Amino acid sequence: MLIGHEHPWAAWRAAMAGHRMHHAWLLAGREGLGKASFAIEAAAALVAEPGVPQPEPHHHPDILILEPLPANDDEAKKKDDGRPYARKRNINVDQIRAMLHRLHTRPTLGARRAVIIDAADHLEKGAVNALLKGLEEPPQGTFFLAVVHQPGRLLPTVRSRCQVLRFRPLEPAEMERALGEAAPELDAETRAAAIAVAHGAPGAALTFAQHDLARPLALLRRILAQGDPDLSLRAELASALGARPDRERLLATVETARTVLVEALPHSGPGNRLGIIAAHERLVELGGEVPTHNFEPGLLIMEVGGLLARAAGPG
Repeated sequence: MLIGHEHPWAAWRAAMAGHRMHHAWLLAGREGLGKASFAIEAAAALVAEPGVPQPEPHHHPDILILEPLPANDDEAKKKDDGRPYARKRNINVDQIRAMLHRLHTRPTLGARRAVIIDAADHLEKGAVNALLKGLEEPPQGTFFLAVVHQPGRLLPTVRSRCQVLRFRPLEPAEMERALGEAAPELDAETRAAAIAVAHGAPGAALTFAQHDLARPLALLRRILAQGDPDLSLRAELASALGARPDRERLLATVETARTVLVEALPHSGPGNRLGIIAAHERLVELGGEVPTHNFEPGLLIMEVGGLLARAAGPG
């Protein structure tokens, strides 16, 4: 069982044991809590048939996983090679239509089929409309598990057709356990910094640790605290991130900067609050653009640092 997911698991098992299990579920909570991992394990438990050997979930014929496709042909090759790859921003309508077409057939190994959508926040408008058809008239034995980071972004017509499973942020002790199991090689300083910026999301903590962002985190905090009138801290930030940081490292840096602003907001005065909010909004935009736009890394780092420097206020 995934750490911190005891209550969702209890609700899921109770539903499976019932006579009329709801056909569509929203797995709701902030990004990085492990909702997608839960969805895969829950789907495997749902479709399993006693006495029938079950393939690994990612290769199970009765578990369909929809997620954004690779960003381009080069990224598709990385995926085929088992390497990390950049994805498109959205799940498109053709993916949903292909999934619905598959539902015209019967499940292969048992009586149930699971469709995982990771994440429903990333559905194109046309894809949402196509999905509604499946939610309104689901084939018998078909169950939808939609991972969602921001339920408010979904159409009310989608939300109203789904049962909600809520996932809470992990407590510090649970985060220690989760990181200890997932990345036992982390030193105490890196682990503590990762837990501090992740706010209860083990996935975010692992991303932070993977990209070795302890030094950039300290610099971003200094920029927000004291400004950077001579650009020296931004130069240090660029140096700490390396000459050619990859897309994933840049995205992790943007998310770390956003976390620094979130940390500071409750302690900010009236003169700084609007600047922090404006900087946060821009970082959210950048977080959506980095996976698909071709930024010059140095310029992006300067912009991120500049947002925090301006949020620091005069001087």
